[in-house]
Amino acid sequence: MKLGLMLGISGASDPAGTLELTHEAERLGYSSVWAAEAYGYDAATVLAWLAGQTSAIDLGSAILQIPGRTPAMTAMTAAGLNALSNGRFRLGVGVSGPQVSEGWHGVPFKAPLGRTREYVKILTLALSGQPVQFDGRHFQLPLPTPEAKALRSAAKVRDIPPIYLAAVGPKNLELAGEIADGWLGVFFSPEQAELSLGPLRSGRPGGSLDGFDVVPTVPVALGPDTSRCADLVRGYTALYVGGMGSRENNFYNALAHRLGFAQEADTVQNLYLAKQHREAAAAVPEDLIRQTSLVGGDERVIDRLQAYAQSGVTTLAVSLFNPTQEGKLNDLRHLAELLDHAGVA
Repeated sequence: MKLGLMLGISGASDPAGTLELTHEAERLGYSSVWAAEAYGYDAATVLAWLAGQTSAIDLGSAILQIPGRTPAMTAMTAAGLNALSNGRFRLGVGVSGPQVSEGWHGVPFKAPLGRTREYVKILTLALSGQPVQFDGRHFQLPLPTPEAKALRSAAKVRDIPPIYLAAVGPKNLELAGEIADGWLGVFFSPEQAELSLGPLRSGRPGGSLDGFDVVPTVPVALGPDTSRCADLVRGYTALYVGGMGSRENNFYNALAHRLGFAQEADTVQNLYLAKQHREAAAAVPEDLIRQTSLVGGDERVIDRLQAYAQSGVTTLAVSLFNPTQEGKLNDLRHLAELLDHAGVA
């Protein structure tokens, strides 16, 4: 199992800190650094900036939003990032959720599975240098107009970047296994790995995940007091379980239900949607954080690293929750040491 660094959506908010963390992750042998986007900074700009200032670490989008870009635009961005990084780019895409798709991009959140399937097919066409000609339910290229023609990408892509899908629900997980090279996950519990890995296997030829990159994002807060470390992750967990989506359509709340925290997840959501954010964070069950994060002292974290590796994780994308830059750097370094002690690198 390898370590990756998850910058999340804040990579551009602190350029100096982001670069320092990325350089240190590269020095320590982390395999990848990932940037995300929601409705603030985009991921591609951060990754392009990092590509010019690194030489070994892979650069991944987690994710580029499908409703925010045409598939051809995403192919162009991927080609550019892959060229600027000398082949180190990993292309993560996903449909995001209804609030971002419809509220930010103005794109209806409908038929996400069908749209994703067609989107990835067009990406592959464009990046492989074939004429981009596609007649689908959701995308038609070229348009049936007199001046439209099927174009080939002018970019010279030596190798198509590996494509990752962000997925939470069972059907989307199965699609990720079928059409992608890797999966970007969240709130992954090693003890309940089959909730995610089972559907992924269902989509794979022969049901095997060999060669498939399993990449959950895992919050990290290291220290001797596990409960105090878990408190650092409460706000993040409450935001996703309680506030990412509507009451009727929150993928992360549904995942918490599947993990066995149905009543607690509903309480968190009720409080969050009532704008009682502190109370929502306090209502997050510590056991959910312990199952899906790396929190606590050395022995506990070593055990958890072993559990993640044994469950089938191939790249652990760590998100650092220490509130200071120095603390983040120390946790980044110490986690690399603990991975060696765990014997799963």
